[in-house]
Amino acid sequence: MDASLLVIVVVLTALAFDFTNGFHDTANAMATSIATGALRPRTAVALSAVLNLVGAFLSVEVAKTISGGIVDEALIDPAIIFGGLIGAIMWNLVTWYFGLPSSSSHALFGGLIGATWVASGMDAVHFTKVAEKVLVPAVAAPLVAGIIAGLATFLTYRLTRNTSSPEIVGNGFKIGQVISASLVSLAHGTNDAQKTMGIITLTLITSGSLPAGSGPPVWVIVSAGVAIALGTYLGGGRITQTLGKGLTTIESPQGFAAQTSAATVILASSHVGFALSTTHVASGGVMGSGLGRKGAKIRWGVAGRMAAGWLLTLPAAGVVGALAGEIASFGTVGVIIVALAGIGVSIGLYLAARRKPIHPEHVVDEIAGETGPHAARAAA
Repeated sequence: MDASLLVIVVVLTALAFDFTNGFHDTANAMATSIATGALRPRTAVALSAVLNLVGAFLSVEVAKTISGGIVDEALIDPAIIFGGLIGAIMWNLVTWYFGLPSSSSHALFGGLIGATWVASGMDAVHFTKVAEKVLVPAVAAPLVAGIIAGLATFLTYRLTRNTSSPEIVGNGFKIGQVISASLVSLAHGTNDAQKTMGIITLTLITSGSLPAGSGPPVWVIVSAGVAIALGTYLGGGRITQTLGKGLTTIESPQGFAAQTSAATVILASSHVGFALSTTHVASGGVMGSGLGRKGAKIRWGVAGRMAAGWLLTLPAAGVVGALAGEIASFGTVGVIIVALAGIGVSIGLYLAARRKPIHPEHVVDEIAGETGPHAARAAA
């Protein structure tokens, strides 16, 4: 395959990944706001999409980490990057179908690392940088977000327990949720859109179109921002159900605490170039808010299923990325085989999902059922 044509294929595949990242991660920002009624589902998704686009322009530090820190750009080519992207997309779609809020970021890293390792050897992967910029934040960020959200939730209920106007307080927190959810969406665009910027920049570097160490060109920033915004607007219902209802029943003070803690951690990490998982951070915030509210029930089975997905993401995407990268490295025929396989799996999962669609509105309906008269009688 002609080198310039391969670069175009890889860039389009990267934008396709960015699109799946958007609809996979809509729930990070908006699940709790939808669950508490602070925002109408469609309004929440549209707001998140716009702010994802704005956030893409705020920083390029994470993009530089990916384009020049995770793998050795001198030892790989666009075909290897293409294989890594296919691995990431496949894992994103599988976890989206099952409603698992796994990490799109770790799927991308796993796919890229797997494809690079098999094609160019261990020396082509900067494992020290992977540990510093990916693995350590993967553990620390959700813990920090959970602790902050738990403390904030506890203090919030403590300070407002004797209020004479609980409805006014609740409405105030719903307004706060709109602001905090907007910050999470902005942070998500800042951190996650940059990962696609970094991949496209890495592709341009390996093809000789950009010198080593370059930052993302303006057209890369714009296209990555638009792709993640479109994905955010068009998807997200399946994982919104898990984060908005599956982990714990969310009240407005909890939602505000969870979102504020997540936004703070993500924005701070983006500033220093940590390519962390916004999904992990958002989930940690939701979990912490549940632990911080007295009497809240944590669904540990759901949490365990999510944790299993987190642990599997890097190696699973790495295996698929390694296989796809190896096949793609054979040339035009290999790239076509990988592309057709990726398209086939994507269409299959999409059609399977349409048989039992889940939209953000379903979260509201289910929570209303849990808190309606039947639930009240059951509690009594």
